[in-house]
Amino acid sequence: MRKIKLDRIDRRILRDLQADGRMTNVELARRAEISAPPCLRRVRALEEAGFIRGYHADIDPALLGFGVTVFASVGLSSQAETDLRAFERLVGTWPEVRECHMLAGENDFLLRVVAHDWDAYQRFLTTRLTAAPNVSHVKSALAIRSAKELPGVPIDEEETAAA
Repeated sequence: MRKIKLDRIDRRILRDLQADGRMTNVELARRAEISAPPCLRRVRALEEAGFIRGYHADIDPALLGFGVTVFASVGLSSQAETDLRAFERLVGTWPEVRECHMLAGENDFLLRVVAHDWDAYQRFLTTRLTAAPNVSHVKSALAIRSAKELPGVPIDEEETAAA
């Protein structure tokens, strides 16, 4: 990865692509107030430097039958680095776990889990999560609704930062 210093145009490109990853290069260039070829070069440089990690579609889980989202706080019996990594690898194999964050504090991990319904989550909980090696406890919190779900981070065009 190449290190680059972000200017106002780079930040505008990042902000606009984060909001709409399908935006054409021509539209992106227009918004950034530059021509298309340098805009494409900047996007490629941002990708190579690791600022842009990928592109994806934002899928509505309910339309695919995933009506339940649960946040599971997981405590492990051991916090040795090898045990933490082993748990992360195992979680990586479970498709219903959409996010896994290691925490500082009372619990070791916070998982965002999707399931078709509450019964499906309970099966996942009892057959996989609590049965996993080194898991000492799990606290589940059912999401009732989501008031805000934004991808990425807030990007201020005027701020400058080095990568």
